[in-house]
Amino acid sequence: MLSRDVTIVNEVGLHARPATFFIQKANTFKSSIWIEKEDRRVNAKSLLGVLSMGIVKGTVVTLIADGEDEADALNGLEKLILDELGD
Repeated sequence: MLSRDVTIVNEVGLHARPATFFIQKANTFKSSIWIEKEDRRVNAKSLLGVLSMGIVKGTVVTLIADGEDEADALNGLEKLILDELGD
């Protein structure tokens, strides 16, 4: 299991369209992936779960991956976030 803290940099955070891009990317990996904010953790492959977190610009989240491609998953998701989730 690997984890990494990442700061959300795009203007609207993980809402609607950016959250969809994030979830689509997460679903390309075989590993189980979670996103954690403060004391809440949700499945990063669940749109409803990610949207329920209310993640806005500047929020530091922890990405957690567990599985055969966990390093690739964290690297790919961090890159997507730092590229402003396609916005």
